[in-house]
Amino acid sequence: MKTDNPYYEIDSSTVVNGPVALSKAVEHALHMFQRDMDKVFNKQKMKTDIKDEVSLIELHHDKQMCDEEAYIITVKEDGLRIIGSDDLGLIYGLLHISKTYLGIDPFWYWIDQRIKKRESVHIPLGEIRSPKRKVRFRGWFVNDEVCLIGWKEPYPPTKEVWHPVFEALLRSGGNMVIPGTDLPKEGIHFELASEMGLWITHHHAEPLGAEMFKRVYPDEQASYATNHLLYEQLWEEAIEKQKEKKVVWVLSFRGQGDTPFWTQDPTFDTPSKRGEMISRVIKKQLEMIQEHVDSPQCCVALYGEISELYRGGYIDLPQGVIKVWADNGYGKMVSRRNGNEDFRISSMPEGKEYGEQGIYYHVTFHDLQASNHLTMFPNEPTLIVQELEEVFATGGDDYLLVNSGNIRMHLYPLDIVSDMWNVGNVEVNEHLQRFVQRLYSSHHHEIAQLYKSYFQCSVPFGEHVDNRAGEQFYHHPARRIIGHWMQGKATQSIEALYWATGERSFDEQVCWFKERCQIGYRNWTVLNETSQVIFNELSHEDRTRFFDQFHIQVILHCSGNAGFIKLCEAYEFARKDEFPKAFVSASQAIWYYEEGVQALRQSEHGKWANFYKADWLTNVQWTIESLQSLRRYLRMHGDSPHFFNWYKEFMMPDSEKHIYLENTHRNPLSDDDLAKGLQEVFSM
Repeated sequence: MKTDNPYYEIDSSTVVNGPVALSKAVEHALHMFQRDMDKVFNKQKMKTDIKDEVSLIELHHDKQMCDEEAYIITVKEDGLRIIGSDDLGLIYGLLHISKTYLGIDPFWYWIDQRIKKRESVHIPLGEIRSPKRKVRFRGWFVNDEVCLIGWKEPYPPTKEVWHPVFEALLRSGGNMVIPGTDLPKEGIHFELASEMGLWITHHHAEPLGAEMFKRVYPDEQASYATNHLLYEQLWEEAIEKQKEKKVVWVLSFRGQGDTPFWTQDPTFDTPSKRGEMISRVIKKQLEMIQEHVDSPQCCVALYGEISELYRGGYIDLPQGVIKVWADNGYGKMVSRRNGNEDFRISSMPEGKEYGEQGIYYHVTFHDLQASNHLTMFPNEPTLIVQELEEVFATGGDDYLLVNSGNIRMHLYPLDIVSDMWNVGNVEVNEHLQRFVQRLYSSHHHEIAQLYKSYFQCSVPFGEHVDNRAGEQFYHHPARRIIGHWMQGKATQSIEALYWATGERSFDEQVCWFKERCQIGYRNWTVLNETSQVIFNELSHEDRTRFFDQFHIQVILHCSGNAGFIKLCEAYEFARKDEFPKAFVSASQAIWYYEEGVQALRQSEHGKWANFYKADWLTNVQWTIESLQSLRRYLRMHGDSPHFFNWYKEFMMPDSEKHIYLENTHRNPLSDDDLAKGLQEVFSM
């Protein structure tokens, strides 16, 4: 409506008028925007008829605009107009208004943001032009997403799970996604992501988004040399299904289960043979796509063995294909550790003179060693910024795919990366202050200091700056130690732990982990106590968010360190044949690890019910189950066969020991009750 004010006012009466034929993507964005308005103004309104007395936001396409995904917002006294070069331009224009003027946080859903109610908002008159994004293709790989999978009953996950993921990505300026890992193709994830305007891309183990060969042909040999027609049929089907969508096609050839293909076809026993086969397959895949798609966007994931073969000169890649390099899972642009081998070969892009370049980057990882899955990136945020700045400097700004995991626990590093792909640089301290102020209504300085301390507390396990432990460090190695010990192999070292301990005896390996965790426990205990103090001072709403986003992760680290220390002490007692004390230490380990499970349960309130139910990758519960087996094993050493001996020896009053009757005193104590009693006796 026309006014004399130097701004345009939108309120509950504002109508959004889109193009005559709305695309699905713009429809989704309009529904998001209308929902935002409803939250702010307590009223939802969407009309097709325009009246003079109603304020108006108009959407228009202008395909003559030079840049992809661009928008221009013109704000005049008589209306607001968003002109987009394409669907994403209109979507980003709407979301800019939502974030900047309606106050909707990009992660509103994931942080349970309470939306501030208003009568109206004022947008200054003038013109707003979209910024030029630093990275062309930028998005998330929703990988190792077991919490998202297990959160709700339906499988594969429904729109209820996926829509908030894709919405947060769009609000963060992303335009590309791999929606999940090896999910059933009949799921909604690919279709919904495409409908919402995102480019689709693929897992490097599922080139072209095709079905896994062995899933379709379980009785056939997974060999392209033998069964190339079957492989090509799968690729053809995938191309037909996606050819009308926006796709960044992944060209690749790996074996079944994300392994080198020669593990299933050992005739390829030299780098030359392997590189020639990969080159031939990639060329064939590209030719097949070009038969159906004009000027397709394609990339090759230079990950693992493919990177090594390419660096060695064994792979010949077609022109015009984006080369996608990868970090090592801990944020450093070097080759990934493979078991105990850590060659740390640079995986920085090779420069624009060699064609378009990009990267696959982890802020969450799963390697069954020391990675972070339930907790934040364990290294300093400055590492992320420094590595990405160097990536951009070496030409890697065509493609940035981030392993986003289950989203909820990784918001802070994901927000840093979104600033990097949008702007190209981040001042870490300023960003942290803004991030904390978005989430909390008070104690901003104190909470920011806690976040800084978090990354300083992570356990160092090697000589390199990125060798810092996520929460899996307290679980996968611990379970290896338990199994090795109970199998009677304590005279042998665990070769699978050499990546951490180096070559040393089993006893020395146990001691090494104990010493590492003692360092970690001291630091995490201080942070846990300080975090608890701040937690108690926050408002109820902030307290819940602070627990879900930060304090739960500190508890997982603190309790994990403590539990692992007690496991190591149990082994030390057992080596001295002090089995009652070993039994108590193993029980104490269980109780510490249970604090982590209790924290997960506490965070499953409201819509988050069962969010951590499918903790299958770190799997805190199975660390507890393993310890319970160990505890029973230890009880067999002296308390068996009657499971009364330790009670009688250590806990029964002397006045009773010589006069008790078997029929009144032979009800064995539970493991927990016996451990608590012995703990008191031994002052442990």
